[in-house]
Amino acid sequence: MTAGATAPTLLGGITVLDFTRVLAGPYCTRLLADLGARVIKIERPAVGDDTRVAPLQLDPDRGDQSTYFVRVNAGKRSVALDLGHPEARGVALDLARVADVVVENFLPGTMARFGLDYSTVAAVRPDVVYCSISGYGQTGPWRDRPAFAHVVHAMSGLMHLERDGDLPPRPLYLQAADVLAGTHAFGAILAALVRRNASGGGAYLDVSMLQALVGAEDITYGSVLNGGPEISGPRSGMLAHRVGGRLIVMQTVGTHDLWPRLVALLGEPELATDPRFATPLDRRRNWGALRERIVAWLDRFDEADAALAALTGARLPCAPVLSPGEVAASPHLAARQAFPAVGHPVAGAVRVTASPYHVDGIPVVPQGPAPWRVGQDTRDVLDSVLGYPPERIDALVVGGAVAEGDKP
Repeated sequence: MTAGATAPTLLGGITVLDFTRVLAGPYCTRLLADLGARVIKIERPAVGDDTRVAPLQLDPDRGDQSTYFVRVNAGKRSVALDLGHPEARGVALDLARVADVVVENFLPGTMARFGLDYSTVAAVRPDVVYCSISGYGQTGPWRDRPAFAHVVHAMSGLMHLERDGDLPPRPLYLQAADVLAGTHAFGAILAALVRRNASGGGAYLDVSMLQALVGAEDITYGSVLNGGPEISGPRSGMLAHRVGGRLIVMQTVGTHDLWPRLVALLGEPELATDPRFATPLDRRRNWGALRERIVAWLDRFDEADAALAALTGARLPCAPVLSPGEVAASPHLAARQAFPAVGHPVAGAVRVTASPYHVDGIPVVPQGPAPWRVGQDTRDVLDSVLGYPPERIDALVVGGAVAEGDKP
């Protein structure tokens, strides 16, 4: 599917001024762009978003167009603005005057030093929806700590819970803190726009990566907040096991129906009356013994497909452990149109991930390509959006407040 061909435009007419970089903020604004919002991405002249230099590079003659950058910035327009330049603040405030939404993910206090904090922006656009995404939130004693997903993961308690005995914790591959914070910001922005539509008032949104991770934990925080114990990993009731040379996973917890199904599948009816496994808590406490019985059953199979077929037939959750290449080639995700292509002047078509939902039966995909060069849309935005005359734009470029990049 070609990006933008049939994508819903639920946010048509909404302008987003995007001061974000790396992942949490850009993921949020990519979701907004996919729904039809006009997203004006502010980038540092020459350097641009930090992810431009990540792998895999699409232009062999340059190092500023990574697949990482393309994926999370598809459908946006790039304006190169030096926020440290004395004339840049006026340009940014002019852009804020026409913006419905402003999103930033700098360290708390940075936008105030630029003269672009919520109170300043709200003075020129009273109904603005202004969203700040940060590691620990805009308040509290940790607010000034720099944050990346790995560090926030440690601070959230989840890295501690994932430890296997006394072994040191491993970095989580998934940048969950960023993606969860970006998704929460997306939802809060949409809710604020609904309220603005009803009342005419704007909103200031403060999204914490830390709280997004803590809120995503399913058992332990509910326990410890109410005087109970920590329930650390490895997770009971869930296992990965190699069958016939292939890893598969299965799950025996989550709903009441799974336990009797497991007992029937194992062909050991005595398990149903064994006091070690009488309740979900008992099965959690004695997971090691129960796991041995399950593994012994799995080891009867020579091929993973046969084990998966038996588990599926018993209505027990199971799956093979797929590689990213297998996922990308899966017929299921092809049917969902989960990997649309966006145009690129050098690489031609670049496949990216779609937003993870359909609207009215239509997949939500990027409305256009990612900016090829830092500031490639600077002149056009200052002209068509702000109405700056050519001589003023020329003066801003010469003075270094803004920069232009090559157009594709």
